[in-house]
Amino acid sequence: MTLFKLSTLAISLGFLLAIPSIYGLMRPGAYGAALRRFPRSLPWGYFLTLLATGWFIYNLSQESIADFESLKPILYILFAGVGIGSCLFLKDFLAVRGAAVMMLLLARSMVDSARWAETDWRLVIVVWAYVLVILGMWFTISPWRMRDLVLWKTSSEGRIRIFSGVRLLFALLVLGLGFTVFRAPVS
Repeated sequence: MTLFKLSTLAISLGFLLAIPSIYGLMRPGAYGAALRRFPRSLPWGYFLTLLATGWFIYNLSQESIADFESLKPILYILFAGVGIGSCLFLKDFLAVRGAAVMMLLLARSMVDSARWAETDWRLVIVVWAYVLVILGMWFTISPWRMRDLVLWKTSSEGRIRIFSGVRLLFALLVLGLGFTVFRAPVS
């Protein structure tokens, strides 16, 4: 089931990627410090983990597999318990784990939205989604890798500006596609 039109998704993701990139270009010191705190941030961890849990349960509720229909109430309770239990008992790198699950859920929405687009430019979104899948799985298995990656990317203001600039250019590409190519023609 497609939750978003591809143009809406591209515009939303473009803005979501552009805003921190602009901040990273303008205030690299503050941006780097905030980014270095993220992997062990409990408030971000609670927020992302509970958001991912809710999104996953919503996705489960939309599935129409007859063999599992009678089990859905049990699965809702089970997955809600896993999400809440993670917040209570798995606090180490909780923000990374929550972000990793959000990457996987977002990738599903991106691929679903791009599936029937009539342009090859949809592959920009699809390839991005598969990169998110790989990162989401990698950070779920070894969350300290995000911390190490963040420390490397924020080791100097110059490096922060370079990565922020590259992300901003990609965000502008995605925004441009959302406003032009992915727009459905008006009949």
